[in-house]
Amino acid sequence: MVGDKWDWYVNRFNRQVAEGNDLEGEARFLDMMADRGSTILDGGCGTGRVAAALHRMGHRVVGLDRDAGLIEIARRRYPGPPFLVGDLLAAPQALAAAGQPTGFDLVALPGNVMVYLAPGTERDVLAVLGGLLRPGGRLVTGFATDRDYTVTALATDAEAVGLAVEHRFATWHLDPWTPAADWAVTVLRRPA
Repeated sequence: MVGDKWDWYVNRFNRQVAEGNDLEGEARFLDMMADRGSTILDGGCGTGRVAAALHRMGHRVVGLDRDAGLIEIARRRYPGPPFLVGDLLAAPQALAAAGQPTGFDLVALPGNVMVYLAPGTERDVLAVLGGLLRPGGRLVTGFATDRDYTVTALATDAEAVGLAVEHRFATWHLDPWTPAADWAVTVLRRPA
């Protein structure tokens, strides 16, 4: 099976659920950022847990990830939302080819997506995904701050492609962000 190489990843989240950890904080945060029934792209969706939670909350969600094995797992585990194989830099083409929306109220990059991109492509990814946002739409990203790609670089790249930093938090539970925080949740907005 294609997904076998990802068993360790799936098992990690299964253990967290068994231990009583809350794995839907990201989805609740994103739900709060969007009107009920919003169209949401979960970019770098992995095994689909955030997309599936948003789907259960009443949103029209599309998951996109470049790894076919992760998408296979997502499709098996969560039959509701569509999950597509595709690179974020080619998201418009992948979405259109699959008959999915190419305009979104919210684009979500919750799980360290920005810091796992090929170095030097971050601004291009923000430009492509920002271009999928409807006027006034939001792009929300969360990543560890101990990586090479920084929140300062994110703000610079966002501004360069016409997205404004609207909010930044230290957690998905709205803890205030400080430069010492080990995580950053940043809400970017496309002008209305």
